[in-house]
Amino acid sequence: MRVLVAGATGVIGRPLVAALRARGHEVTALVRDTAGPADPDAVVVADALDRQALLSAVSAARPEVVVHQMSALRLLRDDPAGAFAQTARLRTEGTANLVAAARAAGARRLVAQSIAFAGAPAATPVLDEDAPLYVDAPDPGWAATVGAVADLERQVTATDGGLVLRYGTLYGPGTAYARTGSTAGRVLAGRLPLPGDGTGITSFLHVEDAVGAAVTAVESTATGILHITDDDPAPAAHWLPHYAHTLGAPPPRRIPAALAPRLLGWYPTHQLTTAHGASNARARTELGWKPARPSWREGLGKE
Repeated sequence: MRVLVAGATGVIGRPLVAALRARGHEVTALVRDTAGPADPDAVVVADALDRQALLSAVSAARPEVVVHQMSALRLLRDDPAGAFAQTARLRTEGTANLVAAARAAGARRLVAQSIAFAGAPAATPVLDEDAPLYVDAPDPGWAATVGAVADLERQVTATDGGLVLRYGTLYGPGTAYARTGSTAGRVLAGRLPLPGDGTGITSFLHVEDAVGAAVTAVESTATGILHITDDDPAPAAHWLPHYAHTLGAPPPRRIPAALAPRLLGWYPTHQLTTAHGASNARARTELGWKPARPSWREGLGKE
């Protein structure tokens, strides 16, 4: 098939382009500038926030399937606030532009990335896709992030052939949890303590499994919203000490949960104390996908 990958230079986008080509698909990479992929004959250049430029670029590619992997999270290390603000725009304005461009080009399918860790507080520790999102989170930054996620999901699922893949917390090469990543740096420096009982649950996902799920999604007819996570949702009290040990870092020190927001910020505190995991049962049934790395215990902190 002719497939256009928007966000083709990211942690998932770059290996996804290679994986789709290995499956025999004709893949065009949509990039903001030509400093990305090495194959200039299969690249179109446009800013997703420029509707007319995007319409022209997608029309030139004539895709049957469009894959939305766009974010600005590459900016996190230097400008966290800017990275989240730009990513929110890509999830709202950028998605609207990409949906319009896909329709105009005659694409029959749209596959878009989302996140599996935006669920609102609930009684169950591991949530399915029907659980509400945390759009009214007490932290304005997280509320804005989740609001943008909800808008992306609404736009994509309202499109014929639209499928949203909610990725778990990514680990592996190029991620914050890689051995050279920002989270690893905090753990190695002893700057990521364990608040309270560490009961917040994280569902992890290796980058290779994210790529595999996206390839499967391109080739499937599934629509709606699916959690793409490993099989082992884990509380922080389990994964954080394991991660520190694998990295060769000191064990995380314990701090009172009440101190965590001031020391760590709202979202890290939420992740470590109150977050929910995400079930991948629906993706197994409806997409026919399962993770090649079923547990973070096998690789978190090793790459």
